[in-house]
Amino acid sequence: MTKRVSPIERVRAEIDQLFSSDQDLGDVLEQVARLGLRLLLQSALDAEITEFLGRERYQRGERGREGSRNGYCPVTLKTTAGAVTLERPKLRGTDEAFASRLLGVGACRTNALESLVIAGFVRGLSVRDVEATLADALGAEATLSKSTVSRVCEAIKGEFAGWQTRDLSKVTLDYLFLDGSHFKFHAGNASEPVLAAWGITTDGKPVLVGLAPGESESFDAWAGFLRDLTSRGMTPPLLVISDGAPGLIGACEVVLAQSLRQRCLIHRCRNILAKVPKSAQGEVKAAFWKLFDDVKSEPGQKAVDEVRHRIDAFAEHYQRLYPAAVTCLLSDVESLTAYLRFPSEHHKRIRHSNFIERTFGETRRRVKVIGRLPGERSCLSLLWAVFDRASKNWHGDSAWV
Repeated sequence: MTKRVSPIERVRAEIDQLFSSDQDLGDVLEQVARLGLRLLLQSALDAEITEFLGRERYQRGERGREGSRNGYCPVTLKTTAGAVTLERPKLRGTDEAFASRLLGVGACRTNALESLVIAGFVRGLSVRDVEATLADALGAEATLSKSTVSRVCEAIKGEFAGWQTRDLSKVTLDYLFLDGSHFKFHAGNASEPVLAAWGITTDGKPVLVGLAPGESESFDAWAGFLRDLTSRGMTPPLLVISDGAPGLIGACEVVLAQSLRQRCLIHRCRNILAKVPKSAQGEVKAAFWKLFDDVKSEPGQKAVDEVRHRIDAFAEHYQRLYPAAVTCLLSDVESLTAYLRFPSEHHKRIRHSNFIERTFGETRRRVKVIGRLPGERSCLSLLWAVFDRASKNWHGDSAWV
């Protein structure tokens, strides 16, 4: 009689099949991450059954509890990585009802197990680390084959190394978004910045342009980052979108002097509200966004003039009440209105750097359960994987309509 294939073996087979396919590596990693989470949860569930019965699957004998396994039924868990469907073992002939700790109270909060998946597939980048992480958590039953782990690690290393040094001369950008976010990836050090550049090509396609660590978000760090991109062939974009960090602004004005610069309106709004009493922040915030919403004039100088007239009226109205907030608004008006010179259907996308911040936020959420990443390469690899997948969720010009 042919032995039935267990759910764990089927998941392993799916992972092996993915890495032998011709699919894009980014898509493969996305699917492997989900399958890895499913593998760990399924292994934990099966381990609970083994502990409850006191014997392994297909093991016979007098030892253990009365009863036996009797197939599976599907059950779906909500996790921070999305819904995961498992095959819950069914039992018959037991003298006591089985209560799963995994599927009991708190089953929707699988951060601990999810962190092991992240740690295994992104954090380690070495066969030993990946195997040890999975085996320590759930025993040898949860560990993938060495050949599969090796393919995961080598694929990540090779693809990321090639991406870091690729030729950018054929990437023609209309818009370039720049931002930095802090992560812990060196032992004994506080969080350090990772600098990111994400662009929109003239074809309306998103592209992750560059990632690099920086000792700070200083002028030198940003200038070095941008010079590396231009040395590999990146031509200055039409518009650069960033927050108001002095080092970043200074680097853009030197390295990308031919590009217009848009200051993120969301950051500027936060700066202004920080200078207003809490009781008035709702009113001032609404007034701020009215300056830039529903512009009637055609894109170009007329649209810029319309918004500048609104800014002047705002300044006149709030000057006596909140002079510091007004000074903050007027300090860089030209960079707040640069986006108005571009197609109106793009305005709500290019007037802030919020979408790149959201992607950074998603990455921080993923690594929060791990704590400090074990090194610079691991941190950059994780960011690269998340950003690359995010860019694939946009489809051409439709993302800008």
